[in-house]
Amino acid sequence: MEGLQIRKDGIWVPIKPLSNAFVINIGDMLEILTNGIYRSIEHRAMVNSEKERIFIAAFHRPTMDGILGPATSLVTSQRPALFRKVGVADYLNGFFSRELRGKSYLDVFRIQDEIGK
Repeated sequence: MEGLQIRKDGIWVPIKPLSNAFVINIGDMLEILTNGIYRSIEHRAMVNSEKERIFIAAFHRPTMDGILGPATSLVTSQRPALFRKVGVADYLNGFFSRELRGKSYLDVFRIQDEIGK
């Protein structure tokens, strides 16, 4: 059943479902942890008034007193850290208290290069 959409180039694009398949959306925390190797995708679920579909959201997070940042094994001179480190509690407090302004919360932790890319 259709219902999942992702944002691509500022446009919401419907995703055609595959029969008997699971869709796993990688969250922002995993993008930070993998130093951008796995990308978080902005997505939304749409209601279909004609057909039922099952949507289950499951969330996993590190311990609240932990530190969130790129895994040291994934930071090299060829691939420097893309995100700064932050306490998990601070990250979650900021995430749940932010206002939606069309900018990803992930961008708050992105490290900018010297010319601001």
